[in-house]
Amino acid sequence: MTKRYLIINADDFGMCLSQNEATFELFERGGITSASMMMPCGWAKHAVRWCQKHKQYSVGVHLTFTSEWGGYRWGPVSQAETLRDSEGYFHHECEDFEAQCDMQDVENEIRAQVKKAESLGLRVSHLDTHMAALYGLCGNFDLMPKTFELCKELNLPFRMYRFPHPEYIPEGLDLPIPMYERFVMNYANIADMYEVPILDNLVYPECPYEAYKDFDTFKKFVINRLVNIPDGVSEAYIHPAIETDEIKNITARWWNRVWEYQIFADPQTRKILESEGIELINYDDLVNLRKGNK
Repeated sequence: MTKRYLIINADDFGMCLSQNEATFELFERGGITSASMMMPCGWAKHAVRWCQKHKQYSVGVHLTFTSEWGGYRWGPVSQAETLRDSEGYFHHECEDFEAQCDMQDVENEIRAQVKKAESLGLRVSHLDTHMAALYGLCGNFDLMPKTFELCKELNLPFRMYRFPHPEYIPEGLDLPIPMYERFVMNYANIADMYEVPILDNLVYPECPYEAYKDFDTFKKFVINRLVNIPDGVSEAYIHPAIETDEIKNITARWWNRVWEYQIFADPQTRKILESEGIELINYDDLVNLRKGNK
Protein backbone atom coordinates (compact mmCIF):
# COMPACT_ATOMS: atom_id res chain seq x y z
CA MET A 1 0.00 0.00 0.00
CA THR A 2 1.63 3.21 -1.15
CA LYS A 3 -1.27 5.62 -0.69
CA ARG A 4 -1.78 7.63 2.48
CA TYR A 5 -5.19 7.36 4.16
CA LEU A 6 -6.22 9.20 7.32
CA ILE A 7 -9.09 8.68 9.76
CA ILE A 8 -9.76 11.73 11.93
CA ASN A 9 -11.74 10.43 14.91
CA ALA A 10 -13.48 12.48 17.60
CA ASP A 11 -13.14 10.64 20.91
CA ASP A 12 -15.37 11.17 23.98
CA PHE A 13 -18.54 11.65 21.91
CA GLY A 14 -21.43 11.56 24.38
CA MET A 15 -19.25 12.55 27.35
CA CYS A 16 -20.90 15.97 27.72
CA LEU A 17 -22.92 18.50 25.72
CA SER A 18 -19.81 20.53 24.78
CA GLN A 19 -18.24 17.44 23.19
CA ASN A 20 -21.47 16.54 21.38
CA GLU A 21 -21.96 19.97 19.86
CA ALA A 22 -18.35 20.09 18.67
CA THR A 23 -18.63 16.62 17.13
CA PHE A 24 -21.92 17.41 15.37
CA GLU A 25 -20.39 20.50 13.81
CA LEU A 26 -17.15 18.81 12.79
CA PHE A 27 -19.02 16.02 11.04
CA GLU A 28 -21.11 18.54 9.12
CA ARG A 29 -18.05 20.65 8.21
CA GLY A 30 -16.05 17.61 7.08
CA GLY A 31 -13.43 18.22 9.76
CA ILE A 32 -13.66 14.66 11.13
CA THR A 33 -14.46 11.36 9.45
CA SER A 34 -15.55 9.28 12.46
CA ALA A 35 -16.28 9.47 16.18
CA SER A 36 -16.33 7.17 19.21
CA MET A 37 -19.13 7.29 21.77
CA MET A 38 -18.85 6.80 25.55
CA MET A 39 -21.99 4.80 26.31
CA PRO A 40 -21.76 5.00 30.14
CA CYS A 41 -21.98 8.81 30.02
CA GLY A 42 -25.11 10.86 30.50
CA TRP A 43 -24.98 12.60 27.12
CA ALA A 44 -24.63 9.41 25.03
CA LYS A 45 -28.36 9.16 24.33
CA HIS A 46 -28.39 12.77 23.09
CA ALA A 47 -25.53 11.91 20.71
CA VAL A 48 -27.24 8.75 19.45
CA ARG A 49 -30.44 10.66 18.66
CA TRP A 50 -28.41 12.96 16.43
CA CYS A 51 -26.70 10.00 14.77
CA GLN A 52 -30.08 8.45 13.96
CA LYS A 53 -30.81 11.51 11.83
CA HIS A 54 -27.34 11.49 10.26
CA LYS A 55 -26.70 7.85 9.44
CA GLN A 56 -24.10 8.67 6.81
CA TYR A 57 -21.48 9.18 9.51
CA SER A 58 -19.20 6.51 10.96
CA VAL A 59 -19.58 6.23 14.76
CA GLY A 60 -18.11 3.57 17.00
CA VAL A 61 -18.15 2.71 20.70
CA HIS A 62 -15.41 4.20 22.88
CA LEU A 63 -15.16 1.26 25.28
CA THR A 64 -14.97 2.94 28.66
CA PHE A 65 -13.47 1.42 31.81
CA THR A 66 -12.17 4.52 33.61
CA SER A 67 -13.75 7.71 34.94
CA GLU A 68 -10.92 10.19 35.22
CA TRP A 69 -12.46 13.49 36.27
CA GLY A 70 -12.78 14.65 39.88
CA GLY A 71 -16.32 16.01 39.91
CA TYR A 72 -17.92 14.36 36.89
CA ARG A 73 -18.07 10.56 37.07
CA TRP A 74 -19.71 7.55 35.43
CA GLY A 75 -19.84 3.81 36.07
CA PRO A 76 -20.45 0.47 34.36
CA VAL A 77 -23.41 -0.19 32.09
CA SER A 78 -23.40 -3.76 33.42
CA GLN A 79 -23.50 -4.71 37.11
CA ALA A 80 -19.79 -5.55 37.18
CA GLU A 81 -18.54 -4.97 40.72
CA THR A 82 -14.82 -5.41 40.04
CA LEU A 83 -14.95 -2.45 37.65
CA ARG A 84 -16.17 -0.06 40.38
CA ASP A 85 -14.19 2.04 42.85
CA SER A 86 -15.26 2.73 46.45
CA GLU A 87 -17.74 5.37 45.23
CA GLY A 88 -19.42 3.03 42.73
CA TYR A 89 -17.92 4.61 39.61
CA PHE A 90 -15.21 3.31 37.28
CA HIS A 91 -11.70 3.69 38.68
CA HIS A 92 -9.94 6.98 37.98
CA GLU A 93 -6.80 5.34 36.57
CA CYS A 94 -6.04 2.44 34.23
CA GLU A 95 -3.61 0.99 36.75
CA ASP A 96 -6.41 0.41 39.28
CA PHE A 97 -8.76 -0.91 36.61
CA GLU A 98 -6.19 -3.42 35.35
CA ALA A 99 -5.23 -4.59 38.84
CA GLN A 100 -8.78 -5.18 40.09
CA CYS A 101 -10.85 -6.17 37.05
CA ASP A 102 -12.24 -9.65 36.55
CA MET A 103 -12.01 -10.75 32.92
CA GLN A 104 -15.62 -11.99 32.85
CA ASP A 105 -16.71 -8.57 34.11
CA VAL A 106 -14.66 -6.93 31.34
CA GLU A 107 -16.29 -9.12 28.70
CA ASN A 108 -19.76 -8.46 30.10
CA GLU A 109 -19.14 -4.71 30.13
CA ILE A 110 -17.89 -4.64 26.53
CA ARG A 111 -21.00 -6.52 25.45
CA ALA A 112 -23.24 -4.24 27.54
CA GLN A 113 -21.79 -1.03 26.07
CA VAL A 114 -22.14 -2.28 22.49
CA LYS A 115 -25.64 -3.61 23.18
CA LYS A 116 -26.71 -0.29 24.70
CA ALA A 117 -25.47 1.59 21.64
CA GLU A 118 -27.29 -0.75 19.28
CA SER A 119 -30.48 -0.77 21.37
CA LEU A 120 -30.61 3.02 21.19
CA GLY A 121 -30.33 2.81 17.41
CA LEU A 122 -26.63 3.38 16.71
CA ARG A 123 -25.03 1.55 13.80
CA VAL A 124 -21.67 0.75 15.38
CA SER A 125 -18.79 1.16 12.92
CA HIS A 126 -15.86 0.17 15.15
CA LEU A 127 -14.57 -0.21 18.69
CA ASP A 128 -11.74 1.56 20.47
CA THR A 129 -10.81 2.21 24.09
CA HIS A 130 -11.01 5.25 26.36
CA MET A 131 -7.68 6.18 27.96
CA ALA A 132 -6.14 3.10 26.27
CA ALA A 133 -7.55 1.08 29.18
CA LEU A 134 -7.81 -2.18 27.21
CA TYR A 135 -4.24 -2.05 25.85
CA GLY A 136 -2.86 -3.53 29.07
CA LEU A 137 -0.19 -0.87 29.43
CA CYS A 138 -0.06 -1.50 33.18
CA GLY A 139 0.66 -5.21 32.75
CA ASN A 140 -2.70 -6.96 32.31
CA PHE A 141 -1.97 -8.67 29.02
CA ASP A 142 -5.24 -10.65 28.99
CA LEU A 143 -7.30 -7.59 28.12
CA MET A 144 -6.38 -7.08 24.48
CA PRO A 145 -6.68 -10.72 23.33
CA LYS A 146 -10.16 -10.90 24.90
CA THR A 147 -11.10 -7.64 23.17
CA PHE A 148 -9.98 -8.97 19.79
CA GLU A 149 -11.93 -12.18 20.40
CA LEU A 150 -15.08 -10.11 20.95
CA CYS A 151 -14.34 -7.90 17.91
CA LYS A 152 -14.19 -11.07 15.81
CA GLU A 153 -17.55 -12.19 17.17
CA LEU A 154 -19.12 -8.76 16.69
CA ASN A 155 -17.52 -8.34 13.24
CA LEU A 156 -16.04 -4.94 14.10
CA PRO A 157 -12.62 -3.33 13.50
CA PHE A 158 -10.61 -2.04 16.43
CA ARG A 159 -8.22 0.83 17.01
CA MET A 160 -4.98 -1.09 17.17
CA TYR A 161 -2.08 -0.40 14.85
CA ARG A 162 0.50 -2.45 13.05
CA PHE A 163 3.62 -0.30 12.92
CA PRO A 164 5.18 1.29 16.01
CA HIS A 165 6.53 4.80 15.46
CA PRO A 166 8.55 6.07 18.45
CA GLU A 167 7.94 9.69 17.40
CA TYR A 168 4.23 9.19 18.06
CA ILE A 169 4.65 7.79 21.58
CA PRO A 170 2.82 10.09 24.01
CA GLU A 171 4.87 11.74 26.72
CA GLY A 172 4.52 9.90 30.02
CA LEU A 173 4.25 6.41 28.51
CA ASP A 174 6.77 4.52 30.62
CA LEU A 175 7.79 1.88 28.09
CA PRO A 176 11.29 1.51 26.64
CA ILE A 177 11.15 1.76 22.86
CA PRO A 178 12.11 -1.91 22.22
CA MET A 179 9.33 -3.03 24.60
CA TYR A 180 6.88 -0.62 22.96
CA GLU A 181 7.73 -2.05 19.54
CA ARG A 182 7.24 -5.65 20.72
CA PHE A 183 3.98 -4.70 22.43
CA VAL A 184 2.53 -3.19 19.21
CA MET A 185 3.67 -5.98 16.91
CA ASN A 186 2.44 -8.74 19.25
CA TYR A 187 -1.02 -7.20 19.41
CA ALA A 188 -1.08 -6.77 15.64
CA ASN A 189 -0.36 -10.49 15.30
CA ILE A 190 -3.26 -11.31 17.63
CA ALA A 191 -5.56 -9.05 15.59
CA ASP A 192 -4.51 -10.95 12.46
CA MET A 193 -5.19 -14.25 14.19
CA TYR A 194 -8.77 -13.13 14.90
CA GLU A 195 -9.05 -11.45 11.47
CA VAL A 196 -9.89 -8.09 13.05
CA PRO A 197 -9.22 -5.10 10.76
CA ILE A 198 -6.78 -2.65 12.34
CA LEU A 199 -4.81 0.46 11.38
CA ASP A 200 -1.28 0.70 10.10
CA ASN A 201 -0.35 3.75 12.17
CA LEU A 202 -1.76 5.61 15.16
CA VAL A 203 -0.99 9.28 15.70
CA TYR A 204 -1.41 10.07 19.39
CA PRO A 205 -2.87 13.54 20.13
CA GLU A 206 -0.29 14.49 22.75
CA CYS A 207 2.32 17.00 21.60
CA PRO A 208 5.66 18.09 23.08
CA TYR A 209 5.36 20.66 25.85
CA GLU A 210 6.64 23.49 23.66
CA ALA A 211 3.85 22.91 21.11
CA TYR A 212 1.29 24.14 23.64
CA LYS A 213 2.84 27.61 23.81
CA ASP A 214 -0.15 29.20 22.06
CA PHE A 215 -2.88 28.28 19.59
CA ASP A 216 -0.90 29.12 16.45
CA THR A 217 2.10 27.06 17.59
CA PHE A 218 -0.17 24.14 18.45
CA LYS A 219 -2.04 24.30 15.14
CA LYS A 220 1.19 24.42 13.14
CA PHE A 221 2.56 21.38 15.01
CA VAL A 222 -0.64 19.34 14.57
CA ILE A 223 -0.94 20.02 10.84
CA ASN A 224 2.75 19.38 10.25
CA ARG A 225 2.46 16.04 12.04
CA LEU A 226 -0.51 15.00 9.93
CA VAL A 227 0.89 16.00 6.54
CA ASN A 228 3.91 13.83 7.31
CA ILE A 229 2.10 10.59 8.17
CA PRO A 230 3.57 7.46 6.57
CA ASP A 231 1.98 5.34 3.86
CA GLY A 232 -0.98 3.16 4.76
CA VAL A 233 -3.99 3.81 6.98
CA SER A 234 -3.37 6.16 9.89
CA GLU A 235 -5.69 7.48 12.55
CA ALA A 236 -5.46 10.76 14.42
CA TYR A 237 -7.87 10.97 17.31
CA ILE A 238 -8.90 14.24 18.90
CA HIS A 239 -11.14 15.36 21.78
CA PRO A 240 -13.00 18.39 20.40
CA ALA A 241 -15.25 20.56 22.57
CA ILE A 242 -17.08 23.84 22.24
CA GLU A 243 -15.89 26.45 24.76
CA THR A 244 -18.53 26.46 27.51
CA ASP A 245 -18.73 26.69 31.29
CA GLU A 246 -19.59 22.99 31.23
CA ILE A 247 -16.26 21.83 29.74
CA LYS A 248 -14.36 24.34 31.89
CA ASN A 249 -15.86 22.76 34.99
CA ILE A 250 -15.01 19.23 33.84
CA THR A 251 -11.32 19.65 33.00
CA ALA A 252 -8.66 22.27 33.65
CA ARG A 253 -7.24 21.49 30.19
CA TRP A 254 -10.47 22.49 28.47
CA TRP A 255 -8.54 24.84 26.20
CA ASN A 256 -6.73 21.89 24.57
CA ARG A 257 -10.07 20.39 23.51
CA VAL A 258 -11.32 23.74 22.27
CA TRP A 259 -8.12 24.24 20.25
CA GLU A 260 -8.57 20.84 18.62
CA TYR A 261 -12.14 21.74 17.73
CA GLN A 262 -11.00 25.04 16.21
CA ILE A 263 -8.24 23.44 14.13
CA PHE A 264 -10.52 20.84 12.54
CA ALA A 265 -13.50 23.19 12.17
CA ASP A 266 -11.33 25.29 9.86
CA PRO A 267 -11.96 24.04 6.28
CA GLN A 268 -8.39 25.02 5.42
CA THR A 269 -7.10 22.12 7.53
CA ARG A 270 -8.82 19.54 5.34
CA LYS A 271 -7.70 21.36 2.18
CA ILE A 272 -4.08 21.23 3.34
CA LEU A 273 -4.28 17.49 4.05
CA GLU A 274 -5.90 16.72 0.70
CA SER A 275 -3.40 18.93 -1.14
CA GLU A 276 -0.68 16.68 0.28
CA GLY A 277 -2.31 13.64 -1.33
CA ILE A 278 -3.88 12.35 1.89
CA GLU A 279 -7.29 10.70 1.45
CA LEU A 280 -9.62 11.11 4.41
CA ILE A 281 -11.56 7.93 5.18
CA ASN A 282 -13.61 6.36 8.00
CA TYR A 283 -13.76 2.94 9.62
CA ASP A 284 -16.20 1.60 7.03
CA ASP A 285 -13.58 2.45 4.42
CA LEU A 286 -10.90 0.72 6.52
CA VAL A 287 -12.90 -2.51 6.46
CA ASN A 288 -13.30 -2.26 2.68
CA LEU A 289 -9.58 -1.60 2.23
CA ARG A 290 -8.72 -4.68 4.25
CA LYS A 291 -11.10 -6.70 2.11
CA GLY A 292 -9.56 -5.25 -1.06
CA ASN A 293 -12.79 -3.52 -2.05
CA LYS A 294 -11.44 0.06 -2.25
